[in-house]
Amino acid sequence: MLQINEIMTTDVISVKCHTPIHKAIELVIKKGISGLPVVDDDMNLIGIVSERDMLKLYNNTEAIEKKRVSDFMTQPAVHFEETESVLSVTEFFVKNIFRKIPITSNGKLVGMISIVDVLNYIFETCGESGKEAVQTQSLN
Repeated sequence: MLQINEIMTTDVISVKCHTPIHKAIELVIKKGISGLPVVDDDMNLIGIVSERDMLKLYNNTEAIEKKRVSDFMTQPAVHFEETESVLSVTEFFVKNIFRKIPITSNGKLVGMISIVDVLNYIFETCGESGKEAVQTQSLN
């Protein structure tokens, strides 16, 4: 069975809980990502801060310079182990609002998997006839 570590993204941008929230917002905007895993100095996953979490600043922007990621992050972060099946994370995506999930190995952040990662896998494995059908449909 296909494991998550076979299709996950390993180039992951993360932050620490003491990172200023305005720096986290800047990363989300500049990198075009929807959230950031929060790790300690040993890369242990301790939480996640999402765009939705950061929206809490909307009515309190004067405090932005004083706030840290720890003031907004969700703890503990929903995550999967890298050796779990892609099927299990796909079923999770279908049933929940998450678009990306941190991936760990013995508690340490080792990657992220997104709905797009799973869709890329499906597209790449659907065979030439499936790819031609997708390309033909997208041209119409």
